[in-house]
Amino acid sequence: MSEFGLVPLEDRRSVARHVAMGRLRSVGWNLARTILSAVSVAAITLLLWVAWVAWVDNDFIAKGPADVWAYLVGDEDAGENRAEVLDLLGRTLIDSGIGFTAGMAAAIVLAGLIVLSKGIEAAVMPVAMILRAVPLIAMAPVIILIFGRGFSSVAVISGIVVLFPALVTIVFGLRAVSPQMRDVVHVYGGSDWDALRRVAFPSALPSLFAAIRISVPGAITGALIAEWLATGQGIGYGVVSAAGRSQNTKVWALVVVITVVSLVLYTVAQIVESFVLSRFGKEAGRA
Repeated sequence: MSEFGLVPLEDRRSVARHVAMGRLRSVGWNLARTILSAVSVAAITLLLWVAWVAWVDNDFIAKGPADVWAYLVGDEDAGENRAEVLDLLGRTLIDSGIGFTAGMAAAIVLAGLIVLSKGIEAAVMPVAMILRAVPLIAMAPVIILIFGRGFSSVAVISGIVVLFPALVTIVFGLRAVSPQMRDVVHVYGGSDWDALRRVAFPSALPSLFAAIRISVPGAITGALIAEWLATGQGIGYGVVSAAGRSQNTKVWALVVVITVVSLVLYTVAQIVESFVLSRFGKEAGRA
């Protein structure tokens, strides 16, 4: 301690370096666990796939990893097959991005309004539950009739899949903030909106990222449904079209590709979550 009871600058720098190294180690461990988890899921899925193919013992229907590999890499026309699959995948990723953005944006806005107003909650939650409960295949004709078969239908159909689980998760996170923290904002003259913006949303970062992780595969599922029922493009339609032509190897290749992409995107969301929470979450002393 110095003459005036202050911590010397060098000691403060040492503490800061120690804290920073601790955060880096925590992020490193989280990253390693995330990647190990993803690899484990992929390995288990592959083993179950091989076991299922062996149990079915039907070369026409059940295609194994070797068949998919040959279709995409080993056969003479693998280049054409791969180009077609990647083209369909690109369309599906665009559609998924549209649905993810629409669903998450709506969920964040509605969650904030619900936390601010009981009346808005009473109006929004029943509609959200109805949208979740009614099968999309039943609502699709009405959605297509209203919005057409393009961008808008993809946003609505895929967004509906994303909206409800994200909304519930984010609302839970926003309401988890302690009343004492809200009171501090109010004591200093802040409004409910200030408390929501400055306290509730930063504290709800773990719930927000949980909603993102849930929504990533949900958006892909919604995009596949929209492509099947509305747009006639992407992997969603490609699987239906190939199945109708008994192109079973193509069906399996498309399913495997979109499954791998979903796992990769989910893992990326987990990695981003680890970095953000290490910087702004409770571990950083900011929540």
